Order: sequence, then C-alpha cells, then structure tokens
Amino acid sequence: MKLAGIVLTVLGVLALAYQGIRYTTREKLIDIGPLKVTTSERKTIPLPPIVGGIALVAGIALILSDRKKTS
Repeated sequence: MKLAGIVLTVLGVLALAYQGIRYTTREKLIDIGPLKVTTSERKTIPLPPIVGGIALVAGIALILSDRKKTS
C-alpha cells in the first residue's frame, strides 16, 4: 500500500505542475517522388487541477494509513 501511495502522490504533484499531457503528431501532406512535405502539430490533453489534488490526497492517505497499520 505504501508503494501505491507514493506513486499516487508523485502523479498528483506532476498533474498539478503540468496540468495536462502534451504530445506531437506528424502528418504527411505531400509525398510525390523526392518531394515530401510533413507537418507537426502539438496537442494537449488537459487535466483539471482537481484530478491532481485528488491523487495527491489519496496518496498521502494511503501512506499515512500504512504507517498506522505497522505501528
């Protein structure tokens, strides 16, 4: 449980810091013999701050609950 708590805490902090997942797609526009034209487009999948906050709180709760069980 402690490992899951640590993972959730780290993911929550990252979600709050970056507020989304960014990636780039490449697409061929023209491919005629030696002439090749491509374009790249940056896209973002937004993550609301509430998702990061929930993951952070859940991770901390798992870490604290594991501490109480072992004591």
